[in-house]
Amino acid sequence: MNGLPSDLKTEARWRVVQADVGILGESETIRRLLETIEQVAPADISVLITGESGTGKELVAKAIHLRSRRRMQPLITVNCGAIPEGILESELFGHEKGSFTGAVGPRKGYFELADHGTIFLDEIGELPLTTQVKLLRVLEAREFMRVGGTESIQVDVRVVAATNKNLREEVHRGNFREDLFYRLNAVPIHVPALRERREDIPLLVEKFAQDFIRDNHIEFAGFSESALHTMRMADWPGNIRELRNVVEKIIVLERGGRIDERSVQKYLHGTVPFNTALPVPVTRSREESERDLLFRVLLEIKSEIAQLRELLMHRAEPRYHLGPWREEYAEAYDESSDHNDEHTYVADMEKEMIRSALMRFGGNKRKAAAYLGLSERTLYRKIEKYGLKE
Repeated sequence: MNGLPSDLKTEARWRVVQADVGILGESETIRRLLETIEQVAPADISVLITGESGTGKELVAKAIHLRSRRRMQPLITVNCGAIPEGILESELFGHEKGSFTGAVGPRKGYFELADHGTIFLDEIGELPLTTQVKLLRVLEAREFMRVGGTESIQVDVRVVAATNKNLREEVHRGNFREDLFYRLNAVPIHVPALRERREDIPLLVEKFAQDFIRDNHIEFAGFSESALHTMRMADWPGNIRELRNVVEKIIVLERGGRIDERSVQKYLHGTVPFNTALPVPVTRSREESERDLLFRVLLEIKSEIAQLRELLMHRAEPRYHLGPWREEYAEAYDESSDHNDEHTYVADMEKEMIRSALMRFGGNKRKAAAYLGLSERTLYRKIEKYGLKE
């Protein structure tokens, strides 16, 4: 490797990290993340991992441990938000016999179990202030006392913490100690959201699908290019965790068939972003976008014709009064103009557009109406008219 150019050496190093820990991705953000892990891991220093829920912060912590000098020692993972406050200190620091009801003997806490290794404190922002004080002492003096104990216990532990909160804001609000924040934040690592690395989504989808069908012995025909494109452009507020769940759900509920864009749309729950400046969704293929645009133009033409007709009828002076029943008949006759070939064609296009919108949003009429530019009341009336009830 000594004879390689520096850029190839860098790529080779992060490829090794990628292979070791399974952080998938070819995007520039993932490359930078892997390079940071490679730089930080050997240095015995605290790390604070930030990022939205579901981005894979625990995987980053594992990568740091596996690339460190402590890799042959234990990695202890603690979800600080999942442990009740009443027993949190006992879980972290252990307890002595008789320190509380049920303490029938001494017990080691997570810090003792992680001695010479790494402890990963997930959701560190959920720690109560009293526990934060004791954690700060561990970081500064590498010692603590068990609950009910009188002697200090020395430990050699590397602390890696993670949070989906903005800890600076939590400090300003008084929910997190400033001194602890700076001790944890010696080296910050931010894990990007999935929407910040969209080019990695097809690779992740393929990986999740292959793992799932292998583990469950399911035959699967794969995802079409349009399906992958749709998934790539979705918002994914739940990030990688949500993507994995959707992939597995699609494979099971679609019975292993080949997945197209329409199949994907049923499971996205409106996560596909829309550009309100455009008449069609930005996630569509060119052909589908042109078709949607044509539908919308036809609907607008139909609406304009109806408005013009209404305007002319209001301005025209009737020669004589038809009478109530004849006026109702005339209105019904006007509606019956659907039998005209041109009108019927536009009506068919409108019906197809409404059906497509309802399918796109999984039957959500409010979102379908907003997409079509109709009021919900008008949409319900047209659903009734065209027999599109579920």
